[in-house]
Amino acid sequence: MSAAAEKSPDGEEEANPRAEAFLEIIGRVPPGEVEAALSACGIGPTAEVAEQVLKSRACYSRPKSAVRFFRWAARSVAHTVYAWNLLVDILGKAAMFEPMWDAIRSMNQEGGGGGLVSVATFASVFTSYCARGNFKEAAAAFDVMGRYGIKPDAVALNSLLSAMCRVEGRAQAAQDVFERTKATVPPDADTFAILLEAWEKEGNAERAKSVFGEMVVRVGWDAANRPAYDSLLSTLVRGGQFSEALKFLQVMRSKGCFPGIKFFTNAVDIAIRKGDYANAIAIWHMMASEGSLVPDFSMYNAMIGLCCNVGNLDSALGMLDEMPLNGVFANSVTYNAILEGFIKHRKAREAESFLKEMSKNEQLPTASNCAAATSLFFKEFNPSAAINVWRCVVEHVITPAEDSARELIAGLLDFDRLTEVKKHADEMIDMRVELSQSTIENMKRAFVKADMRRSYDHIARRLKRR
Repeated sequence: MSAAAEKSPDGEEEANPRAEAFLEIIGRVPPGEVEAALSACGIGPTAEVAEQVLKSRACYSRPKSAVRFFRWAARSVAHTVYAWNLLVDILGKAAMFEPMWDAIRSMNQEGGGGGLVSVATFASVFTSYCARGNFKEAAAAFDVMGRYGIKPDAVALNSLLSAMCRVEGRAQAAQDVFERTKATVPPDADTFAILLEAWEKEGNAERAKSVFGEMVVRVGWDAANRPAYDSLLSTLVRGGQFSEALKFLQVMRSKGCFPGIKFFTNAVDIAIRKGDYANAIAIWHMMASEGSLVPDFSMYNAMIGLCCNVGNLDSALGMLDEMPLNGVFANSVTYNAILEGFIKHRKAREAESFLKEMSKNEQLPTASNCAAATSLFFKEFNPSAAINVWRCVVEHVITPAEDSARELIAGLLDFDRLTEVKKHADEMIDMRVELSQSTIENMKRAFVKADMRRSYDHIARRLKRR
């Protein structure tokens, strides 16, 4: 660690007192007076302190003052390569391109024929030009690297393409540079990964396939080149070309290559949003069994939800059992998705059993699932199961309870279990559960018809006093 900065207990870099003094002057004094103020402060710079000052926000927000500080410090110390590159970056970020090139020419002279100028210097230049939309100037900078003793190679090309592709909608500009330079600057795997990611962002499947084909010809198949495989396949599935993506996936697999979790996450997410169960499950099995990739919590929940939606509850239960084996643990969202699937597909026996499992695992059903399960159990002539759901609502204070209360009373009335209606109506009133007017009217008709008017009057009085 340099003397210019030390680490605080929380790991943050603390400013050197000397650097703080210089920064105070830079922030307070007009640019034209900075050098005089620095000389008058009675403190000398060091190379390390100069680096710390130059990388500060103050210098980036006051580029003219930063230049004055750099010039003043150079009278006492030899600036490091890092300090020179910071100056180039400050000027470029401020769109002060002529002074930026002056600094690069000075670096070239300082280093004795380009010793201080590096690919990192030009990477900063590319980024600054592209951030301003000056793509032609960025490409021209790449073309003149040789004058500064830097041979344009794949690393330099990739820096330029990355800077271009960080700007939205500029994949074609990067592609054009690639087409122009590929005969003299041999691209590497990273070059193609950058272009593929750019076309992925723009959703251009045809261009992505073309770039991928050229990549295979030029650099071959490489299992380590997962970002490129991820980008191509993600572009295809986002464009709805699932079958095409699966074909490419089969070819990759035959070459000993496989995409990473990024593609599978994207593919599963897109298939689920489209309700495309067949492709989602095919991709899922390929990921888990052949890719040896572990799905995360959100992927499990999404796939379980899709399985439940289409009625494949066995697969959903299989995934639930599999989750802890992969270090992923289900929560109430997972359990409720499966419970909702049982209810939706009218599997009352399985829903009753699953509710018991949820209770054992301390996972509560949602209020909406409680109401839906209560309705299902009554329709399937299982009032005891419906009452058990209500007991769960009461015991765990699952709110809002109004829908479950309505379904419970309606079901008990259908089964003429009026004594239990009175009991649970009292319970609902104690819980301050709001009973709808239609529910109250249905109770009144049933009690009057069964010559139990006094029981209804008891409920009515309690409702009025509430």
